[in-house]
Amino acid sequence: ITGNTVIDALFRTVKMDFDVEESFPFIDFHKRIILVTAHRRENLGPNMRQIFEALGQISREYKDVEIVFPVHLNPRIGDLAGEILGDLPNVHLLKPLDYLSFVKIMEKSYFILTDSGGIQEEAPSLGKPVLVLRKVTERPEAVKAGTVKVIGTKKEDIIREMKNLLENEEDYMRMSHSINPYGDGRASERIISILRYCFQKDSERPRDFIAPGLEVIG
Repeated sequence: ITGNTVIDALFRTVKMDFDVEESFPFIDFHKRIILVTAHRRENLGPNMRQIFEALGQISREYKDVEIVFPVHLNPRIGDLAGEILGDLPNVHLLKPLDYLSFVKIMEKSYFILTDSGGIQEEAPSLGKPVLVLRKVTERPEAVKAGTVKVIGTKKEDIIREMKNLLENEEDYMRMSHSINPYGDGRASERIISILRYCFQKDSERPRDFIAPGLEVIG
């Protein structure tokens, strides 16, 4: 077990020289940033409307929050997002971002709201709680570790869970300081070491990566 090379790439990207505040001057990074991604096919239609209505309510109730939403190119998503969220001053509907920009905004965020899979692995590596807009996740180890919470797509559930992270410091700190089960940024090193071991270049088998406090799931 090596850990995920995606986390290696994430940590390298975080270290890159990039002024996110200069690149996105219209976002007030002194406020709490909620980063949102939503694009899954099963969420199109009524589910997406409930997601956007929940975001709208939060944006109106919490003036110390900035919602940053890189919108998928699917017009069914973009049109609905514009209809419900387009006139809200603290909601920023962006075009799809390159990886560097996205990672830098993720690093600045307070928590993440997403229906994506990969972000469930990346965000915990930066100490960011993740609320998953789905009924199930393929990352049960993240739920077990406490870094991710699956909340579904009902408006009232989304609002409740977002408010909890915004108002309940104890729950927020618990999620943001949970163990990251996906890697420590050294997966590539371990892969090289195990290849050297397999080809008898090294005599000692490298140790597996196992996140402290978590047993292997499988």
